[in-house]
Amino acid sequence: MRAFHLHLVSDSTGETLDVLAKAALAQFEDVEAIRHFWPLVRSEGHLDRVIDEIAGNPGLVLYTLASTHLRTRLEARCQSLGLPVIAVLDPIVLGLSRVLGRPARPRPGGQHVMDAAYFQRIEALNYTLAHDDGQAPDGWDEADIFLVGVSRSSKTPTSIYLANRGYKVANLPLVPGRPVPERLFELSRPLIVGLTMSPDRLVQVRRARLLGPAAGMAPDYAEPARVAEEVTEARRLFARHGWPVIDVSRRSIEETAAAVINLLQLADE
Repeated sequence: MRAFHLHLVSDSTGETLDVLAKAALAQFEDVEAIRHFWPLVRSEGHLDRVIDEIAGNPGLVLYTLASTHLRTRLEARCQSLGLPVIAVLDPIVLGLSRVLGRPARPRPGGQHVMDAAYFQRIEALNYTLAHDDGQAPDGWDEADIFLVGVSRSSKTPTSIYLANRGYKVANLPLVPGRPVPERLFELSRPLIVGLTMSPDRLVQVRRARLLGPAAGMAPDYAEPARVAEEVTEARRLFARHGWPVIDVSRRSIEETAAAVINLLQLADE
């Protein structure tokens, strides 16, 4: 495995830069990036200290800096050190500038402005946390999305991820011996989506869970026969009510959330 130093320099929180770097690294196998994270770099003195650290661990430098002066200084110093340096947002900003016919107005942390969308995400997150795991059924009809699935089918992490995208999400676990609340079948507003997983994969996930804090779990929680039966019953429930189903066996949370959003957009057409 090839290892290299990767420096991420940002004048804001660095979240955007971090996501872009991870997406790019995912395209390469057998590579280990030794990441150095430098957020909130907004002064010449701070930048110089960061560059000194970069010189001690030379590697690729990715940056998002709004200040022309700081950008020029970083690029000049990296050039003198013989290090590759990339302004990762420049191609996107340039493309937008050409389409819109006007120049951009760079500002540090501009993507984190507290606008209406920001407060919508906060409201969605508060709603989702309050309606996790079948809680507060009286408020289920306020949801945009309702996720249903057996235990450990990634309902909660997917719900939280979707909430961070601005969607109000409720979820309900399907538990053997516990009837599904009739309230669920009366809902008309939220898109109800069933999450399922292959029995073999679900057994693996549950066994891993049993190695941690698993107080209150049934003795046969990870038994293959019980797991297979749960998955079968869940699929029958989804089919009976015509709910769309997503198999999360080999999907990341991000991929599952994207599939849910796609279903929601199709339903709105």
